[in-house]
Amino acid sequence: MLQIDCPNCGPRDETEFHYGGEAHVPYPADPYALNDREWAEYLFYRNNTKGVFAEMWVCTACRKWFNALRDTVTYEFKATYRLNEPRPVVSEGGIK
Repeated sequence: MLQIDCPNCGPRDETEFHYGGEAHVPYPADPYALNDREWAEYLFYRNNTKGVFAEMWVCTACRKWFNALRDTVTYEFKATYRLNEPRPVVSEGGIK
């Protein structure tokens, strides 16, 4: 079973987490100014990156959201970090 490192309560089984979508998607500055197409793009259009991808996850043990950098090819979690922390830089050798 895959272990995911929750930045709040430590490593836990993958069954204790739920995926929340792409991380770092900025909320529109003035959502009322968006037309239907722009609003739909904000809600539904996401990147589908092959390789390291920033995602949001929630831990059911502590009920807190966090971000993770996960390789979409190997499913390996490269880093996990709290929502208020900057995105770590991940290189071939690991985290910088």
